[in-house]
Amino acid sequence: MIKGANIHYDIDGRHNGIGCGGIGILNQMNQKIGLPGKINENLNLLKRHLPYHESDHILNIAYNTISGDTCLEDIEARRNDEAHLDALGAKIIPDPTRSGDFLRRFKEDDFIGLMDIKNSIRRNVRLEQPQNFKKLTIINMDGTISPTTGKCKEGMDISCDGQWGYHPLVVSLANTREPLFIFNRSGNVPSHCDRPVWIDKSLYLVADIFEKVYVRGDTDFCLTSHFDRWDKRCSFVFGMDARKNLVAIADRIDESEWEPFERKTRYKVKTQKRKRPENVKDQVVKKRNFKKLQTEYEYVAEFSYQPGKCKKAYRMVVLKKKINVIRGNLFLFDDIGYFFYITNYNVRSMHEVVKFYRNRADHENDIEQLKNGVRGLHAPSDTLVSNWAYMVIASLAWDLKAWYGLLMSYRPLGLSIVRMEFKRFINSFMNIPCLIVKTGRRICYRIIGYNKNLKHMLNFSDRLKKFAFS
Repeated sequence: MIKGANIHYDIDGRHNGIGCGGIGILNQMNQKIGLPGKINENLNLLKRHLPYHESDHILNIAYNTISGDTCLEDIEARRNDEAHLDALGAKIIPDPTRSGDFLRRFKEDDFIGLMDIKNSIRRNVRLEQPQNFKKLTIINMDGTISPTTGKCKEGMDISCDGQWGYHPLVVSLANTREPLFIFNRSGNVPSHCDRPVWIDKSLYLVADIFEKVYVRGDTDFCLTSHFDRWDKRCSFVFGMDARKNLVAIADRIDESEWEPFERKTRYKVKTQKRKRPENVKDQVVKKRNFKKLQTEYEYVAEFSYQPGKCKKAYRMVVLKKKINVIRGNLFLFDDIGYFFYITNYNVRSMHEVVKFYRNRADHENDIEQLKNGVRGLHAPSDTLVSNWAYMVIASLAWDLKAWYGLLMSYRPLGLSIVRMEFKRFINSFMNIPCLIVKTGRRICYRIIGYNKNLKHMLNFSDRLKKFAFS
């Protein structure tokens, strides 16, 4: 079918075009919600604004990311593209060297202020949402390793799994996937370092908007000295290490109190079930006599437990697993493993508590998108603080995607944009070929390619003019 051989190239000397035509709507949205003005008002990093302001540097990096580019050096191609400059109404934009210098100007108070600016915009966007959106929210948090092959980056260190780099902490909302806070740390810092501070900040941000607030995290977040304070502000579910005293309590639970834990199927097949392919991995494991752990059954129970640093008792849900240890085709022995979940939420059943905790695995997808989709958790600069600044600025591209979806009038499409992978968003809503025509005081994006989302995009552009953000 691919036969085109008689191909000729010609040059249109009258018009300039860009492939990333969706950037205009994002720029329009930023101007409407007042992001550039708030950045310039609250950040003072430049002594003289000749010719750039702080917002020019920040939006330049964010637009470079959301246009599909992957590093600061890609800005050079954008700044030499006249159509790109005309599309943004700019005469010039910062080059990669200036962008790197701008990152090195940040101090800790500066990018905490930048995160506060983004959260103030986030608050205004949430206030535009329907009432059912404000019923509940879930705060997720986890750390991740940001590896680097550099040798001269200040603050880098070796992690517990042997990777050199940084160890950023990401605190995000589960229903919008937005990173509320990103806290960069050295690679060998323990996972629980400084976490209570950011949990308290997150609770302060969402407490007056959402009716119910849930916090969940793994065992590294099980900081019992803060439970009594958090108990007054939210409902939480944390994993807890299987310590000897907890295992002893679980062993004393009567067999009649254990309930079988059943996992629901992900979906119901409406047509005929397809034949499953052969499990090649299982064949290799058996052939080479590798050791395999296989879960035979799961049971749940609960008891009341008061940690030593708490003034009251909390609900402890325990999951008991029988695990078969197999080597090749030979059964070796079985083992009993316990998993503990401490919570102050007494309305949910034991099964719902375990499932609610396991759903935090979706936060791993958010971190993966920030790390490899947006490439916002990389370390292009030479110090811990400047790399922290880059993480906060580059993650703005992910925030813009979320705000784009939340402000869209067609709700089903908007919510799908919030859950959408970053690359798919770029291909669907950013990569729209347009001619850029400057007529009078207008910048006209003349669309020259069909896209099934064009109708909703144009409606969104018209809808932005009706918003009145504070």
